[in-house]
Amino acid sequence: MLTIALPKGRMAQDALQWLSRAGWPQPVPEDDRKLVISSLDGSLNYLLVKPMDVPIFVEQGAADMGIAGLDAIRERSSDVYEPLLLPFGYCRLSIAGPANRPRHPLRLDISPRVATKYPRLAEKYFREQGISAEYIYMNGSVELGPLVGLADLIVDIIQTGSTLKANNLIELYQIMPSQAALIVNRASYRLHAQRIQPLLAALQRILPD
Repeated sequence: MLTIALPKGRMAQDALQWLSRAGWPQPVPEDDRKLVISSLDGSLNYLLVKPMDVPIFVEQGAADMGIAGLDAIRERSSDVYEPLLLPFGYCRLSIAGPANRPRHPLRLDISPRVATKYPRLAEKYFREQGISAEYIYMNGSVELGPLVGLADLIVDIIQTGSTLKANNLIELYQIMPSQAALIVNRASYRLHAQRIQPLLAALQRILPD
């Protein structure tokens, strides 16, 4: 039996729709609170985990495959095989700040405090800009940072920008675009190639060019 890790939430729904179209065995409908669900034919186990944890499950071999955002994969610096990009989960990792922030280049900020759940990617970007920043790790409600004086800037995922606008924040710089990707544990890909490769081929056939 192969195991695939899916991120909880909207991306899991999108992933299952595409996997179903590709003919992958689907999970048996069960209690929404269950975190491990088997497919009807017993050939696949689906794990429902936090989006940022999918790369860890796959890299460490707890799952043979997974679907995760490129933002999570890069933040975790995961050593996994990335055979396919998938046409959903589009967003961008960006720096945002108060709408009334002085419009000067980022490099002129002196030791800004940055609230984020992406400390690795944030530190890399600011370092490349020659900026020494203080990073405040937050796992949710990052937008609150500048509003309550906890942080000067945030680094977070942005889709429509509506949450920023509602909290009087603006997008300043884009760090990287992101979308869903299918990832495979490197050892699993070698050991279970006869089972994994047909699944990948079936999915690739239905993806847009």
